[in-house]
Amino acid sequence: MGSYNEHDLLALAAEDIEWIIPGEGWPLAGTHRGHAELAAVLKKASKEVEMKYPKPPEFVAQGDRVMVVGVATGKIYATNKPYKDEWVFDITVRDGKVAHIQEYIDTQALARASQTDAKT
Repeated sequence: MGSYNEHDLLALAAEDIEWIIPGEGWPLAGTHRGHAELAAVLKKASKEVEMKYPKPPEFVAQGDRVMVVGVATGKIYATNKPYKDEWVFDITVRDGKVAHIQEYIDTQALARASQTDAKT
């Protein structure tokens, strides 16, 4: 997520995009629909979560689906606690635009890093 050009990014997304980020107790969790919510969650990510990608992700595509497998490390700014998240994004493309993203992430690691009373 991090730094991005909002106009260029939104041009890649369908108007009715749905991005599902699972979990509770961390800043980005929720279902985000449409360009306005996509822009809002990406802005929130850049302000609240440090994300680094220690190695390039792997892409597997078939038909209108793309699976992206990777690892993110970083910290939640509010707590300054680190996390390591091994993730998979299940992306559906429709008419050349990203229409749906379902994340499979380490929700426990992200929630733990977000809690002020959690151990790291």
